[in-house]
Amino acid sequence: MIGNNEAVVTEMMLPVNGIEVCASTFGERSDPAVLLIGGAACSMDWWADEFCRRLAAGGRYVIRYDHRDTGRTTSFPVGDPGYSGVDLAHDALGVLDALHIHRAHLVGQSLGGMLAQRIALDRPHRVLSLTLISTSRGPRSTPPTSPQPSPSQSPSQSPAASQAPPPLEKAPEQPDWTDRRATVDHIVESVRSIGGAFTAEEPQLRRMAERVFDRTNDMAASQTNHFIAEPGPPYRDRLGELKVPTLVLHGTQDPFFTPASAEALAAAIPGAKLIWLEGVGHEYAPEALWPVVLEAILSQPR
Repeated sequence: MIGNNEAVVTEMMLPVNGIEVCASTFGERSDPAVLLIGGAACSMDWWADEFCRRLAAGGRYVIRYDHRDTGRTTSFPVGDPGYSGVDLAHDALGVLDALHIHRAHLVGQSLGGMLAQRIALDRPHRVLSLTLISTSRGPRSTPPTSPQPSPSQSPSQSPAASQAPPPLEKAPEQPDWTDRRATVDHIVESVRSIGGAFTAEEPQLRRMAERVFDRTNDMAASQTNHFIAEPGPPYRDRLGELKVPTLVLHGTQDPFFTPASAEALAAAIPGAKLIWLEGVGHEYAPEALWPVVLEAILSQPR
């Protein structure tokens, strides 16, 4: 464990599956590794620097990275990504391979949680634990037969009162992605529209959105391709095979994946524990909830 890990933060370009992936690390390599896997269209910036530092201070070697088509990682033609969710999952493993890490704790946000589930099913020997945040059980093997729930559905409703979970993340109407101001405005509004009681104030979100814009190779590809890429083969029926310690963290105000979806995910994984994030929407954990999220991640067996 280290007292001030800011000095040992590094950022690098890694050769992964024929592309270049930008990654950043925090902490000591001798500590157990935690791989942070972001949501759709999200660069690693959304895993806040200070959040990563605090996680590393808890005795973990923290790794975050830009998905393909986000941040400084290789971009693909807009509207023609040529990759699937399986490739995105392989990229996560490729980051570990490039860093010579055999096993890691996986922490996945939204789409990242689905990628983490796929990795744990297909490569269980690479996974120490799962922490699944604001996510669901992934694509279905067959289309839903019941209506989709309204985003305004009350979180207090029981699973029996809720319909099937919503589809994977959808792209909102797009601005001119070459226009920095319009793009920043769009990102800020998008985050606030699906946030909760503790979502950051506009000035902080604007600074983050500006950082994202300035670090991204191709904003149009970043904000388009993940939403049209094939998710890959469904795995819902296999979740009972998981044997790794699993935590499911879910916001009580998430308008995207209902509380019933979170309960279904936790119920499908043997031994999984569900932790509610009070007042949180479909978003990276706001700073006010960091103590809860950090404690959960650090509670996983080393």
